[in-house]
Amino acid sequence: MEKFKRKVFYLGGFDPRGVRFYHQLYREQAVRYAALTGEAVTVSGRQAGDAGAAVSARWSVENATAGVEIDYEYLRWEDVIGKVWIRNPLALALKSARAYAGHARHMDFARMRRLRQGPVITILYPPILAVLIPLMLALVPALILALALPWWAAAIIGIALSALLSGRILAKLVVPWLLRFMTYHGALAAQGPGAALDGRIDAFAQRIAAALDGDWDEVQLVTHSAGTILGMRLLRRVIALRGGTLPDRFVMLGLGQVVPVIALRRDARWYHEDLKALADAPFRYVDISSPPDGAAYFDVNPFRLVAPAYAARVDMLSPRFHLFYEPHNYHGGWSNKYEAHFDYLRVGDRLSPLDFISLTAGRRTVDEAVEAFRTIA
Repeated sequence: MEKFKRKVFYLGGFDPRGVRFYHQLYREQAVRYAALTGEAVTVSGRQAGDAGAAVSARWSVENATAGVEIDYEYLRWEDVIGKVWIRNPLALALKSARAYAGHARHMDFARMRRLRQGPVITILYPPILAVLIPLMLALVPALILALALPWWAAAIIGIALSALLSGRILAKLVVPWLLRFMTYHGALAAQGPGAALDGRIDAFAQRIAAALDGDWDEVQLVTHSAGTILGMRLLRRVIALRGGTLPDRFVMLGLGQVVPVIALRRDARWYHEDLKALADAPFRYVDISSPPDGAAYFDVNPFRLVAPAYAARVDMLSPRFHLFYEPHNYHGGWSNKYEAHFDYLRVGDRLSPLDFISLTAGRRTVDEAVEAFRTIA
């Protein structure tokens, strides 16, 4: 069997865990894929990318059964995230309050709501719950205890109970992570990426532009979550480095896309220019976003946010996770919101042509995978 050679660039979301976590996740999901298909898939250890360990990490994947060789390159920006990751709860409360004031001034919420209501709820519920849950956990016990104790003793006990329990409940509802996400992206919209992140995006673009000259049957740029935002700026620079055109074997994947978080900020003019430039560029883009994922924008074409027409060949798909998971494993409901946003990187209980390992380590091209997915009733 003639070897099929694929190059994968992965740009992840707003997550400080970085390459070690994602390499292990890929290995675990490759094992699940192999169990479902019977194909022999092996994943190597990590090593530094060609531009240095600060820019990327690489590992090789081999699907010996299907005759596929994959050079997987994880584009690193977790160090940038780590520098802005707010750990102190008080600092998070103050900074997120300022960030939400900025979103209230500049975000086009009316247009966002017309696109999808779910993400609007996801954006708005964290600050509401961050106030209500600690308040109720303190107030309700204090009022009950005040029937038998002095008011000051009841108040102290109520506050102590709130301090003990509210953090766990808020974390279960993904409130701290969403507050950090909205705080960072409020600053990103207003101020732009800054020198450090822009320099990293330049380095990513140079890696991808150089790889396009390699002997690959397919080159994928896979973006996930907040990586879908930066991926647009990155792709614009790749196209510029390639003289305005990309080879037919290149495809960009958007998983759990969140582009409107920045694109619908009226003050994010730098980002509007990126999207407008991409609207004029011919390339292949496949968006895979799940309607039940309240942190993603299903069926929202990012290029139509800023332009009436676009040159890219675009598919907007729902992964329909419910078809590929047993009910007890399906990540539905509010308590599973965070996990649902990572199902794009997992393999379900039944194989999907659009699961992450199928797309990156399977024999099908992305176009073939999309066609196979469309045949599923």
